[in-house]
Amino acid sequence: MARLERIVSRNSGNSSMPPSTDDLPGRKPLSRQQRRAAGQAARKRGKQPGAPGMALAWAGPDEIQDHYPAGACGCGADLAGAADLGVVRSYQRVEIPEPAARRIQHDLHPARCGCGREHVAARPAGVPAAAVSIGPGLRALAVYLLVFQHVPVERCRQLIEDVTGAQVSAGFIHGRLATAADAIAGVVKPIKALITAAAVAGFDETTLRAGPAGTKRYVIGAFTERYSALFLGERTLESFRDFGILADFEGVVVSDRYQNYFHDGWQNLAGHQAVLARHHLAWPGPAGAARPDQSLARRPRPRPAPDPAAHP
Repeated sequence: MARLERIVSRNSGNSSMPPSTDDLPGRKPLSRQQRRAAGQAARKRGKQPGAPGMALAWAGPDEIQDHYPAGACGCGADLAGAADLGVVRSYQRVEIPEPAARRIQHDLHPARCGCGREHVAARPAGVPAAAVSIGPGLRALAVYLLVFQHVPVERCRQLIEDVTGAQVSAGFIHGRLATAADAIAGVVKPIKALITAAAVAGFDETTLRAGPAGTKRYVIGAFTERYSALFLGERTLESFRDFGILADFEGVVVSDRYQNYFHDGWQNLAGHQAVLARHHLAWPGPAGAARPDQSLARRPRPRPAPDPAAHP
């Protein structure tokens, strides 16, 4: 009974339990002192102490609009002909330009030299041979919404149409992912090389819904304090090989206890640090020595051989 009462009395104010467990059935509500100690005291409205400020500051204008008095003076003269006395007061307002997509037409003109030869202007760089195409700014906006803001494809298409007026298809938006991946392929290689050369790197894998409905893929990631690399594949050894980091990695791997991180093919590893529930198990041992995956928690305990004398 005492043990159960102690368990029920635990909360985020007197233990390491998260605040989300304080409202579970049977839990005692936190006192005001406990809430303050746990950082859960009721906050005042507005900016909190220590939070970074964001104020509208006066800056150089991008556009100046002059306004003059209009109408008639008390003497009956029209103020349109009055003398300008300069600026008496200024107001600034931050505004975005009208987000309307522009259709730019590139006309190629021929020209005839004095010798009689004709020359045709070259197509501008970046303009494809298709009669109608999408410009780089609109393509970049689609990638930004998809990748950085995680906007679904259909909503991304609708957002672009509502904000800019440009009508693009869902297929066009989805196709920007492969185009963007090809464009940054040259950047991904040095990032993976820098992670491979690191002394310690973290590795993890998580599920992701990708492809047809009901299809589950895995995102394999490698991370250091400054670099991150992600790979979309499966939770298989083949995908780990295709990721292309563990095969040449010579540092300490920080990961869960998934078997692919302890594969015999990664012979250059300096060691493992397995991340367990609320614990960290450091393993600086050399390659080939006993590793965390060989613990008693994972392998069956050996049974003693039967004694014939005890059981004739």
